[in-house]
Amino acid sequence: MVTKYDDIQEIGRQPSIFANNGARKTLIDRNFAGHVAKVEAEGKRAVNRSLLTMDAPVHMRYRLITAAQFAPKGIKMLEQDIREIAREAIDAMVGHEEIDFLNAVSHRFPLRVILSLLQLPRSDEDMLLSMTQRFFNPRDTEIAGIQTGNSVGATSNHDLVNEMYDYFAALIANRRANPTGDLASVIANSTIDGQPIAEADAVSYYMTIATAGHDTTASSTAGAAWALAERPEEFAKVKADRSLIPSLVNEAIRWTSPVSHFMRTALSDYELRGQTIRAGDWLMLCYPSANRDEDIFEAPFEFRVDRAPNPQMAFGYGAHVCLGQHLAKMEMAIFFEEFFNRVERIELAGEPKRVDSILVGGLKRLPVRYKLAS
Repeated sequence: MVTKYDDIQEIGRQPSIFANNGARKTLIDRNFAGHVAKVEAEGKRAVNRSLLTMDAPVHMRYRLITAAQFAPKGIKMLEQDIREIAREAIDAMVGHEEIDFLNAVSHRFPLRVILSLLQLPRSDEDMLLSMTQRFFNPRDTEIAGIQTGNSVGATSNHDLVNEMYDYFAALIANRRANPTGDLASVIANSTIDGQPIAEADAVSYYMTIATAGHDTTASSTAGAAWALAERPEEFAKVKADRSLIPSLVNEAIRWTSPVSHFMRTALSDYELRGQTIRAGDWLMLCYPSANRDEDIFEAPFEFRVDRAPNPQMAFGYGAHVCLGQHLAKMEMAIFFEEFFNRVERIELAGEPKRVDSILVGGLKRLPVRYKLAS
């Protein structure tokens, strides 16, 4: 288990020694892993081969497919659409004094951005949210029960992976037959080494964007709202000085650190902080711990909207740093610009509840009480 900021960076700088595509990519629920393997044995390989699990040089070939779309220049043109989606999400707070901020607002906002990017119909919103929640939280029986309406078990897990594969395979077929120039079309019609991208690889690309692309942003947005609800003095700072919003966003991402870990496999013996790592050993890179490293962050267990410097590592480090990090930061900045335009105060209206997850952490409920501007 690697918990220190500098150690994770040291590992990230040496992909030739610490492989991403080893026997373990992440810790995963054993039952759920079995159902993934079963679906892949049926010919639908997607979950265990993705941007998150590839190594060089293959990883870069796939990353370059959408690198331009996710670069700062590429996402700039999305700003107005994202602002309209943010305003619509905050509209859910109108006419109420209390709300479950997570499920009514912060889950909906980034998911609708992804729907817009992929030009998917709004009618698919609830289904995609359900898929993501069940995919990332197979251990959480409450989420699985709520989302499926059934008892939790092998059939629901197996069906979930099948359902996700079939949904995105249909999207590939549609965009190959009717390309529109959207992000989904870029992926579906991309080539790798001169050959059309394999269906399973395109499916995994969509799955990464449609799940990780909204769930982590939703978690960070809700985490910011929770922190502000408990700290009226920090809320007041941003209310009085909107130039703090980028700093608030960065601190919320550090504070929340939605992705708990990724794994690396040592390809050769190595010594790290006096500890001998043997070839074949698995290393668990713990990002929430790195983001609270006292050697890097002053008062790391305090939430400070004006924290500077703040070299948070929630998006990872090295070759596998999150492709969508610029989009996530822009989404959150726009959201909180609109949020502070309309919200006069916010406080907790009950106990927040966390998901039972070993990969992507976060909340499943965030009851808040608030006052909107007249």
